[in-house]
Amino acid sequence: MNAPAQNTPSKPVPEGRYAQLPNGYRIHYLDEGQGPVVVFLHGSGSGACGYSNFKGNYRELVAAGYRVILPDLIGYGYSDKPDDVEYPLSFFIECVKQTLDQIGVSKVTLIGNSLGGAIALGYALDYPQQVEKLVLMAPGGVEDQPDYFKMPAMAFMKEVFMSAAPVTPERLRYFMENALVHDKSLIDDALVAERHALMRLQNPQVVKTMKVPNMTSRLGEIRCPALGFWGINEKMMPETGILKLAKGIPNLRMITVPNCGHWVMVEHRDFFNRMVADFLRNG
Repeated sequence: MNAPAQNTPSKPVPEGRYAQLPNGYRIHYLDEGQGPVVVFLHGSGSGACGYSNFKGNYRELVAAGYRVILPDLIGYGYSDKPDDVEYPLSFFIECVKQTLDQIGVSKVTLIGNSLGGAIALGYALDYPQQVEKLVLMAPGGVEDQPDYFKMPAMAFMKEVFMSAAPVTPERLRYFMENALVHDKSLIDDALVAERHALMRLQNPQVVKTMKVPNMTSRLGEIRCPALGFWGINEKMMPETGILKLAKGIPNLRMITVPNCGHWVMVEHRDFFNRMVADFLRNG
């Protein structure tokens, strides 16, 4: 991997490599380790990127003997952020597929939370021969889109991001504390500063035009081993998703996590890392 850039307001997280895609866009990704390939897919929150979402997790898998790839999804991080296109789920899947094709990866385990979980589900449905295993953390794509907007965290999102007031670090902290975690102490100054700097690199098009279909009726087509996590104090995703996933994906084990919101990989990092490493080894 390229040597990481020094972190600055314009480069708030480490910089890795770039894949120039056939569709004309450029995707940034980190690529570390050797062995079977694991790809982390981040969520859609403002200031999200591969490193920011999974910096507490991916090195554990590198140490366990895996090659880990952390792309910034199209519209996020250091990847291209076109403002003249719409962002349906198929566009995200296309960019992930073309990125993996460009770097010569044909077999993967996908680990995704929220939007990243929806991408993982859609990818497994579109390219089942490529996906060896799935790890899903409160994924999207198992409800009709209006149902997500009934959740309390969506009220916080509208309050912070859809008002005329600028999104200051204080307002971003308010959203993260009330929407993403159960333990507010995990949202420290460094994380807020990092996410705020990343958020300032974005444009609003990705959030305005994102469309994620309800894939519940197709979950039975996913035959690979799968592991699911769901925080009992989740405020972003309706809890009906727990049984939809558990009953819908034939080979999925679902873990419900107490004292946990939307970010199980952050709030219960060590537990998450242990469970994922065991799942990757033993299925």
